[in-house]
Amino acid sequence: MKPHLRECSAILRKILFLTLGLGGCAAQNHAPPFASVPYAPFSRTDAVAIALDEWRLWGSRVDDSGGAGYVQTGATMAERQPGLWERIGEYWWEGMNASEPDARWTGKHDGAGRVFPVAANGDYAWSAAFISYVMRVAGAGADFPYSPDHATYINYAARPGARKLLVAENPADYAPRLGDLVCFPRDWASKLSFSNLPTTYNFPAHCGIVVGGGPGSISIIGGNVDDAVTMEHLSTNDAGELSGNRENWFVVLQVRYAVN
Repeated sequence: MKPHLRECSAILRKILFLTLGLGGCAAQNHAPPFASVPYAPFSRTDAVAIALDEWRLWGSRVDDSGGAGYVQTGATMAERQPGLWERIGEYWWEGMNASEPDARWTGKHDGAGRVFPVAANGDYAWSAAFISYVMRVAGAGADFPYSPDHATYINYAARPGARKLLVAENPADYAPRLGDLVCFPRDWASKLSFSNLPTTYNFPAHCGIVVGGGPGSISIIGGNVDDAVTMEHLSTNDAGELSGNRENWFVVLQVRYAVN
């Protein structure tokens, strides 16, 4: 092929790429091909493995004390350190839909690339972006309600509907399985109960993905816990249901994977 024809071909490929990117399902615009096609079925095993790999990347942190003794400073916040603030940028970029302005954030930058102060850290919470990233990369496709707010997919799961990817389960009578999401409401919404779902409004919350379990407890991994990807252990009763924990874990989101 002559040089000028190669150049034309490259231009046409770029035009085609941009055309496909602007059309179709916007939810997939930030997904890599292996996840958007996907190359493999949406898998419980893969989702758990992705969460565990991210946890190891962050130093295999464990916090079962609710952050007792942790002090936020520019030096102590893992999310602002070299190599990790960029990783959060990937959670935002791949976890969010193309229309979501938060997709441009990192662990310490706003959408314009400006470093935000430590005091404003709460305005850039990335725990829901982390869950969205895990689901996206595991191959959930357009069926997951990707969002910077946990309440979006909690309410989605609680609304009636057939063949949904997420189904809200009452933790009083449902034992979380590997790959499920467990959630609690925070701040002014901390007293919400399962019976309040779905709400007609957004609310602050946190969710983690179940990655392990044994007699009397389960292990979950969440993002933005002590400003890092962190594991926590939750107590369960003999039936495997959540029981006796510090937070109000008011809902379990059953994830309907294509395969285990």
